Amino acid sequence: MSFEAHDKGVPYGKVELSESTELVQLMGGLTALKITNQPRSEFDWMNIARNGIPKKAVMELAKKISFSLAEIATVLHLSERSLHRYTSSSILKTEYAEKTVELAKLYTRGEEVFGNMDTFKNWMRTPSFILGGEAPINLLDNSLGFNIVLNELGKIEHGVLA
Repeated sequence: MSFEAHDKGVPYGKVELSESTELVQLMGGLTALKITNQPRSEFDWMNIARNGIPKKAVMELAKKISFSLAEIATVLHLSERSLHRYTSSSILKTEYAEKTVELAKLYTRGEEVFGNMDTFKNWMRTPSFILGGEAPINLLDNSLGFNIVLNELGKIEHGVLA
């Protein structure tokens, strides 16, 4: 079931409710995110990012997608030391929250394309000829890299070799 912008209660954007639920679960649930209502749109996710995301939710995501502290810090553009200094309940500011949501969305999409999370996680760590010998995970240090990985997922989904 999806909600369109014209549906009551969904002001902007389209997001699959099942995808939104998976994103919340990847980040440890509503409690870890310190929210009370299930996000239903891109607009809701934007507001969550604007308000910041607790370190606990970031670390839950890292654990579920098998990222080390160094890997999650690289994606967030934080030093390991800085990330380590945040307490579990600390709220990471918007720029880190946005990257966290982007990463959760990428892994949700990858799971959808590959059929399960483990296969996708393996693909993310496998060097690819198409990506100049880089493993997709190594491209996640900037938004352009995220887009490249998402484009490759689209090709895989539609049967184009990636």
